[in-house]
Formats: sequence, C-alpha cells, structure tokens
Amino acid sequence: MTLDQVRIILVEPSGPINVGSVARVMKNFGFNHLVLVNPQCDPLSPEALQMAVHAKDILQSSRSLATLPEALQGCTRAIATTARVRDWGTPLENPHLALPWLLEEPNRSAALIFGREDRGLSNEELNYAQRFVRIPTNSTYPSLNLATAVSLCCYELALFDTDNQEDTVKEELITSKNGSENDPASLDVVETYYQELESLLLKIGYLYAHTSASRMEKFRQLYNRAQLQTKEVAMLRGILRQVEWAIGNLHNHKDS
Repeated sequence: MTLDQVRIILVEPSGPINVGSVARVMKNFGFNHLVLVNPQCDPLSPEALQMAVHAKDILQSSRSLATLPEALQGCTRAIATTARVRDWGTPLENPHLALPWLLEEPNRSAALIFGREDRGLSNEELNYAQRFVRIPTNSTYPSLNLATAVSLCCYELALFDTDNQEDTVKEELITSKNGSENDPASLDVVETYYQELESLLLKIGYLYAHTSASRMEKFRQLYNRAQLQTKEVAMLRGILRQVEWAIGNLHNHKDS
C-alpha cells in the first residue's frame, strides 16, 4: 500500500503559484499523481516552477484533462473537499477520519478532489465523489488557500501510509478484497451506468428533460453511499438492458 495510488485533482486552478505550491506539498508527503481539470493557468510557467522548487517533476508529469469524469477514470473511490454545508443527507466529515478510506483498497486508484480557489466545487462536480470532507477552520474566516488545504489533507493521508508500518498495523488499516467482481466499481464504470439509467428513465417518462439533472443527483447520492461493487453494477446494467428489450418487444407486438 502506497500513496502512489492517490490522485490529487485540482479543478480549474487559476493561480500558477498555487499549482507550484501544491506540487511541492505533494513531493513533501510522497504523492506523485497531479491531475488538473481545465486549468486556467500554465502549470509549467516560471511562477509555478519556481514555487515547486524540487518538485518540478510533479508538474512535468501532471496531466491536464478537460473534465472531472476524465480525471476520475479508473478510480474506485473519490473524496471531495468543500467548505459549504449542504443538505444532502451525506455528512461533511473530518479529514482525519475520512481520508484513510482512500487507502483501504490496495492497488486501486483513488482521488482527492479540490475545487477552484474562489468558489470551490459546483454541486454537479460534487456528485462525482462518494464522500466529502471539510477542514475545520475558524467560523469567522473559514476559507483556506488551495495549497494550504492540499497540504493539510496530504499530511493526514501520509499518517496512514502503511508502507513502513508493521504487518499487524497493516491488518488493522487495510481491508483486502479478492476477486475482480467483488472489487469496488471504478467511477467511470458507474458513470456509464448513470448515463444508461437516465436515458431509460427519460424514455419511460419517469424523468423529464427539464428536471432530469436534479432527479439524477438523488440517484447518484444513493448509489455513492452504497459503494457499488463491479458485479453489482453489471447486474444493474443487465436490468436496464432487459427493460430496454421488454419495451422494444412490447412495441413490436403492438405494431404487428
């Protein structure tokens, strides 16, 4: 188990100094994978490279992608950071308690998502995460600098890096699961299911185009809490295919 399985994802970062500082923090605590979603600055600008100091390799190996779903491809677990309180039925957790969950599946990619410097993550972007953390701060000034937030979370995660722990400690911190079907479904696989579900629900009239986004948000929250396994997503997609077949068969009978 290493921190190498965790991606640090920054959504639309606008400050090259912040991006360079994040790279330095990542290097400090043993993280290697930086992903930038639609960056609003050049991660290889002189300012970013100067702030990175000896972590220029993190910037040079970083990936810039257009959307958050692309950044999450292959991940089975994702935690998003947010400073806002939302009435979603999903609690905002303390980083110290929630973040170790990202390391519980050996050799499975996981993601820690940070929002924009000025307004954080949108509700739509938060829907891609399964859990949410809020760094405790003074209520008179709760907003944290992006690099500071990344630093605090990386520190908390590094405390649970089990590479140098004794085997007895590893057993307490890691829940090992064998068999690919019983593994947590990757987020891109679950996203495909969401798209198929929405298409079917629109077809049968359960959803309407003008309200589908908000209704699907509820489904996403429900399934995110369930933490679906690969075999469970396959079963759910099989149900959708069978319903599609039944609808088509019914229409064929009516036409004949």
